Amino acid sequence: MKATKELLDEINAQERDLAFENFSHEDAWHIGSLLHDRAVREEKPIAIDIRMSGQILFHSSLKGSSPDNDEWIRRKSAVVARFHHSSFGIGVALALDGKTIEEKHCVSSFEFSAHGGSFPITLRGSGIVGSITVSGLPQEDDHAMVVAAIREHLGKR
Repeated sequence: MKATKELLDEINAQERDLAFENFSHEDAWHIGSLLHDRAVREEKPIAIDIRMSGQILFHSSLKGSSPDNDEWIRRKSAVVARFHHSSFGIGVALALDGKTIEEKHCVSSFEFSAHGGSFPITLRGSGIVGSITVSGLPQEDDHAMVVAAIREHLGKR
């Protein structure tokens, strides 16, 4: 990944554009199923996690994924919960600043991973209530899978 201001602007625009009016267990199931079905079709060795308000609403580990993917999910979703931005956006911003997450935010990389794949569940008028996370591919691809599923769910291109 080459961190650029243009890439960060694109990620920030995605975060603004892909907000929900509301988010339910059924929404989590639908988005999770979209991600799962695509991963099966494309034989992607990923784990998928959707959580809201401290509760895991959807989780799936596909063939080829490992417990390590669950650790990446935990750490990437912690970034969304703490900083209210996608893990990819935080990672790009850090790269542009030339700093690690420890240097800039005084948090441990054992607890927070600013690598692509976790995207905020944002409710219009309310803010961040959870995250949708994929782990198992290069970070740009993890991020892109989540964005594509949210776009499809919301009926956007």
